[in-house]
Amino acid sequence: MTVTSEPILSSSTRSPLAELQLKDVLKTLPKSCFEKSRRKAWTAVALSVLGAAIGYSAIIFLPWFFLPFSWLLTGTALTGWFVVAHDCGHRSFAKRRWVNDWVGHIMMLPLIYPFHCWRILHDHHHRHTNKLDVDNAWNPWSIDGYMSSHPFVRQFYQAIRGRFWWIGSIAHWGISHFDLAKFRERDRRKAKLSITVVAIFAAVFFPTLIATTGLWGFVKFWLMPWLVYHFWMSTFTLVHHTSSEIQFRPAAEWSAVEAQLAGTVHCTYPKWVEVLCHDINVHIPHHISVAIPSYNLRQAHQSLMHHWGEHLQIRRFNWALMKNIGDRCHLYHPEKAYQTLQEARLIPTAKAKRSPN
Repeated sequence: MTVTSEPILSSSTRSPLAELQLKDVLKTLPKSCFEKSRRKAWTAVALSVLGAAIGYSAIIFLPWFFLPFSWLLTGTALTGWFVVAHDCGHRSFAKRRWVNDWVGHIMMLPLIYPFHCWRILHDHHHRHTNKLDVDNAWNPWSIDGYMSSHPFVRQFYQAIRGRFWWIGSIAHWGISHFDLAKFRERDRRKAKLSITVVAIFAAVFFPTLIATTGLWGFVKFWLMPWLVYHFWMSTFTLVHHTSSEIQFRPAAEWSAVEAQLAGTVHCTYPKWVEVLCHDINVHIPHHISVAIPSYNLRQAHQSLMHHWGEHLQIRRFNWALMKNIGDRCHLYHPEKAYQTLQEARLIPTAKAKRSPN
């Protein structure tokens, strides 16, 4: 195997957006985008609870051959629970911090997600979106980083950067959110609190579920909807900032406006997914300001389209989109954003695999 390595150089093309500041974009958004509505916030909670209730009822009462449909509905509704907690983490759900914290913890409990741990790490992603080797969400590896990893880790990276992208958030959940070493000393008390809350819930919930429904009940009522939730989490977070046209940049070249406005993707999904997931796919305005509640994202997006439309990345969710990301967006490239593992000559091409030599 031949390994080619390229130094990390400055990109030869810079976006004119690099000269702007986020406040320049924020000025173009209507003030109403930032207004919190108690009614709309709690309506989102009610919708998520209702969606999950319908999904679990389908699992219980519909014939067994409807289970894939029931799991898809339930897992998608539970993704909406996470999105409500997502607003809580950004303090855009309620005006009172304690309400955000309580609702955030409760909505994440069925997903076994420690709220403060996620909130702190996710805030890091927002402050360093698309900043090479700093962003903690789908940051592309360099050739040297890839080659210096353990062979098992390289195989896993190949998988989640290819057709197994949908397990990426499971790894992120397990590796990042229960390790106190990833948090600063001042944040560890809150991280410990959230981990403890999740541990107590799991210690009561799982034995009770298995004792009353058996191992099949554990799979049917929790594991399969949880995997559907992670499918959507992996898909949303991957698509939000990954494209062969979106360049991650070293810290010295990084621009907030370029990353948040032109480096964030708006992707259209089936309407029922967008409704149950509270428009989290309308993601560009959320990266312009985390203070925009989810129910105001579409209004903000329309304003961005009017003022900055030529810079926005717009996609539609389909197999072709996921195939393009999985086939092209493997390793960092300083000029063309990404290169494939085959282009870097780190794995053989299909033609080479067929060759007798």
